This record gives sequence, structure tokens and C-alpha cells, in this order.
Amino acid sequence: MCGFVSYFEHKKESFSRKLFIQEASKQLIHRGPDDEGFYHTDHVSLAFRRLSIVDLSGGSQPLSFANDRYWIVFNGEIYNHRELQKELLHKGIKLSTDSDTEVIVAYYSLIGEEVVHKLRGMFSFLIWDTKMKTLFGARDPFGIKPLYMVEVEDGIGFSSDSKALLPLIKDLKIKQSSLEHYLTFQYVPDPDTMMEGVRKVPPGHCFNWQPSGELELTEYFHPTFEPTPGNHDELLKKVMKQIEDSVSYHLRSDVEVGCFLSGGIDSTIVATLASQINPSLKTFSVDFAEPGYSEMDVAAKTADMLGINHYRYTINSEEIIKELPSIIWHLDDPVADPAAIPLYFVSRLASRHVKVALSGEGADELFGGYNIYQEPISLSGFQYLSPNIKGALVHLVKVLPEGVKGKSFMMRGCVPLEERYVGNAKLFTNEEKEKVLRRSLSSPFQEVTKPYYENTSTLDPFTKMQYIDMMTWLRGDILVKADKMSMAHSIELRVPFLDREVWDIAKRLLSEEKVTKQGTKQILRKAFESIIPEHVVNRRKLGFPVPIRLWLKNEWYDWAKACIKNDLLNEFIKQDYVLQLLDEHALGKKDHSRKLWSVICFSLWLLNVYGQAVQGKNNNFLEKVSG
Repeated sequence: MCGFVSYFEHKKESFSRKLFIQEASKQLIHRGPDDEGFYHTDHVSLAFRRLSIVDLSGGSQPLSFANDRYWIVFNGEIYNHRELQKELLHKGIKLSTDSDTEVIVAYYSLIGEEVVHKLRGMFSFLIWDTKMKTLFGARDPFGIKPLYMVEVEDGIGFSSDSKALLPLIKDLKIKQSSLEHYLTFQYVPDPDTMMEGVRKVPPGHCFNWQPSGELELTEYFHPTFEPTPGNHDELLKKVMKQIEDSVSYHLRSDVEVGCFLSGGIDSTIVATLASQINPSLKTFSVDFAEPGYSEMDVAAKTADMLGINHYRYTINSEEIIKELPSIIWHLDDPVADPAAIPLYFVSRLASRHVKVALSGEGADELFGGYNIYQEPISLSGFQYLSPNIKGALVHLVKVLPEGVKGKSFMMRGCVPLEERYVGNAKLFTNEEKEKVLRRSLSSPFQEVTKPYYENTSTLDPFTKMQYIDMMTWLRGDILVKADKMSMAHSIELRVPFLDREVWDIAKRLLSEEKVTKQGTKQILRKAFESIIPEHVVNRRKLGFPVPIRLWLKNEWYDWAKACIKNDLLNEFIKQDYVLQLLDEHALGKKDHSRKLWSVICFSLWLLNVYGQAVQGKNNNFLEKVSG
């Protein structure tokens, strides 16, 4: 596990890239505190920071192969690298290390970009071919590991964190459409970021680049649901077998591996399977003291029944405010998901005991775990109404006062899924954004989801929702939090559910095997009911609830008002309108907590990321690295 930053020039030494790379590498020390390495040659500078997970003889990076023809930097873990090593040795390929890094570049030397189909794991990597003067890179199928890029006149830069690339941009600007989408989705949808000129390499994509040429992106993996009828009992066995197999692969490490453990079924399955392989497993949980915001007792009971060591920590509101600047800084882009907070603290807790932890991310998207996925069942009666009747009902419902019972239900039943569902979080509507933004709305949120809905015409409503979340929420929110909050404490977080072998089973499941009136993740619960503690099997999903609703009314009120009055925010947000929302929330007139939190996170991001980057420009950093 590591982080890297690299720069590739069209022309040799158009600016002092060595100094730039050295300075940029310092931004990634949290990703790799154990070691660093550099490689410089014509057109290319590579920097690498390493977190030692596996004892890999000679596996330092940047790593060379084939008499220095190829140079690679790689962030992630390839769980099947030992099997791939055997294949390479059988083909007569000589390996000088025991590392998964060398496996990637060795296979690339044999089969080129087809190497991405051989890899089982999480990854982003760059390979420079010194003979052909070509760059090849790739990001894993689900987007578990990040990869940012900036293209400028002189060349192209890549990094595991976007902040390391900001000095390449002469005029830092916030992208208006990104801000608009952030206020609806609570994150900036891929491949954009909040900064103009900074993009993400999309998940499941590889690319080629040559000096004086353009980047050529290719999608090698696309998560397409293919519901296929099958024998139910056989499916149960396959689901269990593939997840067991994935957990076993994800436990491969030369250092101790722990588990995050909540009261939900996903982390319980992972912890149960991991404890069968490692009876001395350590698990970690955090919670809040406020009633209704804790699964600690459930997690502790699970750990006790499994006979494993369990560590717990209760977070208070004061320390959250203290740590929020760090949380926001590590996220790179603003992410207004309050669940980032407990992820940050559970990662901190785990870092005191282990370097690697397993978690349950991805199970909800693959196996239908979100409670909102039951909505098509409850709204099924509306399918019998004609479009004219639905239209009339929408006009009628709109004039009803807010808070009238049944208003939201009627609206959801009459408005097409494509117009209302944008994923698990929906904050400001297009109309509300006109009230909160300084500039007129330029990009309605439907522009993000429209191309995805066009790919789902043959799917049922629930599976459409799953697909939307796979393409937006999972990669833009869930996996961003998981990577950034764990790496903030130099913890490698592994997610066994997001495995291509597990996906090959999940994508073929029928809707009724995942979601019914009785609950979510039906086949997952059934497959593991005999081995996980009974008190978890049919427990309704709670998630990672954070009591921001309560705190914004009380102890956080003055602090929130100060955040909203931030001078930097005034350029983008109508502060008086947001202050009005805060007062309505404090008086209990309406719950605006999630909307307020999005503005507060953006305000803190302006101070701790954007503001610092601009200040760096004012300190002539570009002139410094330009010689």
C-alpha cells in the first residue's frame, strides 16, 4: 500500500520537475510513511511512498524490470499475485523480487494492456516503457484505489491524492458544475473534481500516452447487471463460497490484519469468516453517546460470540470539530457524508493495533442492502395509473404544505424514477440550488445520471437503482471515504465484497433474491445465517449514523454559523439563505441537517484545501519549481 505522484513531459526538462516531484511527494507521506523512492529520466519523474504491508524482498518502488526497460509505480494489493508468479515462472520469466508490483510489470511485458484482466485486487499503477517511450496505466474495476490526473501544456501528471498535483495548475478555479452537483449528491461525481483541470481516471479504465500525444482512455470493465434464473440452493452455495474465498485472499499479509465491525450483516460476515482463519482476530468499533446513534452493544456481542478481541471508542462532538480540518484535508474534495467521521475515528483506533483492516463496503451495492431499494415495492400500485392521472396528482401534491403526511410518497409514486433517483443521497433540488448558489444553475443533476439510465432500459426499477449507485454513489462517496479516512492514519483498508469473482455471482441474481417486502440482502442473509450470530441475521440496516441533526441545533449552532459566515464562502453561496436554514433547523421547524452539513463541509474545504493551495500560489511555489 502506498501513494505515488508522477509527471511526464512532452519535451525534456521544460521545468524543474525533479523539485516539483520532491515537493509533491511530501503531500503523500500519510499514504506511505515507511519508505520513499524516486526515478528520473528523459521526459519522466516518478515518486513513491510506501506503507510496508508484506515483506517483499527487493520490492521497493519505483521498480524496474527487464534490464530497466520498464519502470512501475503501483498503489494497491494484488491478492492473486502468488498464483500469477507461478504462471510467470512457468512461462520462463525470471523474477528478481517476491512482490506483486513486479508481477504486474512482468505480465505487462508479456501481454500488454490485457494485464488488467489478470489482476484480482485493488490497484492504480503507471508503467513507463523507456524503449518505446510510452506510458500505460490503469485503475481497478470498482475504483477502490484513487488515481488523479492533470493535463497541462508541458505534460501530464498523476497522483494518488489530487492536492499533490495542484501546483501544476497556473490559475486554480472551482468548477461550477462540480459545486452544483456536489450540493445534490454530497460529493463530486466522477470523473470530475471540485477543481478545474483535475480529473479522476475512471474505475475500470486503462490508458496509453506518449510525449507530444494525447491520453487514450479505454474502458476494460463495466459493471452490468445480468439477472439470470438459477437454482436457489446452488446460488446460496456459490455466494457463500465466493465470499469465503475472497475474505481468505484479502487476509494475505505479513502483518496483522484486523476488521472494522459494526452491528450490520456486512462487517459481521467478514469478521466471522476472518475469525475462522485467524482466531486471534482484532475488531474495531466506534459510536456516539447520543441515544439511537450506536451499534456498539451489537458489535460487542458479536465479537464476544466469535471469541475475538474487540476494541471500542466513543466519539464526542468537541473532538469532531477539532479533527474536521484534518478530515476535510484528507478527503481532497469535499464529501458531505457524515459517515466519514466514524470512518476516520475507527481508522485511528485500528492504527494503534494493526496496519491492515477488512471492511464491508460494497455489499449493499452488489447484494441490494439499502433500505430505499424497497421503495419500488411500496410504490408498485402507481404503475396502474395513467400518465395524465399521475400528472394531475403531481400538480395537486405540489400545493400541499410541507410536512403533510403522504405528500412525499405521492410525489415519488408519480414522478419517474429517472427524474427523482440520483443515488442514496439527494440534498438540494435544482430549484433549491437556485436559492443557495451565487451563480445561476448551469448543470441540472439529471445530466449526471441520464447516461446511466440509458443503459438500464431492460432492467426493473430496483436494479436500475442498484446500477445508478454502482456508477455514482459507490465510487464517488463510499470508496472515497474508505480510502481517504483509512489512509489518513496509514491504514490499508481492504474490501472483500468488491472482488471480481464475487461480482460475477452478484450480477446474475434476480431482484427477488436480493430485495423483498421482508427486507434487503435476502440471499446474503440466507447464505450466512448458519454461521453468523443470530442477532445480526435479520437486523435492519442502520449504517454509520452521526448525530449532526442534534448537534447543529445545540452545541454546534454557533460554530456552524461561523462556518457559514466564512468570507471565502460568500463568493459561491448565498450565506443569508443558508443562515435562514440553520435557524429553521435550530427551532425544529424542519430538519435541514444534511443540507447544512454540505455547506459547512464546503466552507471548511475552502479554508483547508482550496485556500491553502491558493496561498501556495501566492508564495510563488510554481516559480520555485519552475527554476
